[in-house]
Amino acid sequence: MLAGPLQNNDLAGHVPVPAGFTLLYADDCLLVLDKPAGLLSVPGKGGDKQDCLSARVQRDYPEALVVHRLDMATSGLVLMARSRAVQRTLSQAFAERAVHKTYEAVVHGRAAGLLQGSDAWNVIDLPVAVDWPRRPLRIIDAALGKASVTRWQVRSHGLDNTRLALEPVTGRSHQLRVHLQALGHPILGDRLYAPEAVQACAPRLLLHACTLRLAHPVSGEALRFESAVPF
Repeated sequence: MLAGPLQNNDLAGHVPVPAGFTLLYADDCLLVLDKPAGLLSVPGKGGDKQDCLSARVQRDYPEALVVHRLDMATSGLVLMARSRAVQRTLSQAFAERAVHKTYEAVVHGRAAGLLQGSDAWNVIDLPVAVDWPRRPLRIIDAALGKASVTRWQVRSHGLDNTRLALEPVTGRSHQLRVHLQALGHPILGDRLYAPEAVQACAPRLLLHACTLRLAHPVSGEALRFESAVPF
């Protein structure tokens, strides 16, 4: 069991997520939000899935537009645009991999890899595909999967877990979770991809989007945003 403060994340909805949203930065072009675990990024199907980050933000910023998403169980940094033109510019920046994201995760077991701070990274290069009989789950599929690359480094080791720095080169849905499972080190608290014993090691998915680096969509100024890891 991981020691220290943990944020609850009950995907069945038994643990409520606080109402409202955390705004880290705003200008005329974009908003930077800090999404809690357990909150959808955008509405889902059904009346019980309409509460989400985008809907909460749009109550105060009705012009705000979605640029990218985080899984419901993942916490951390999310960008929204304040006009269609900025949305297009930011979406293109994501497509061209000009937006650099880093995550932090705690995984099961003692991962043997390069330490954070090195110029070199460990690399997972495994194609990810939709697991159609069990969608929305994903699987590694050499024949049908889309190219998917994740860079990772070891931050520290615990008794039977490892804290990792992660950098997704591509942005496939569930990519980090599926890649770490394939590596043999599922993320603690992952109710989709980890065995029950690993799910029970944490009350939420221990995955957090902690930094974003990008050029401002209008001025071109270099921007960097950080969100403290809550676990």
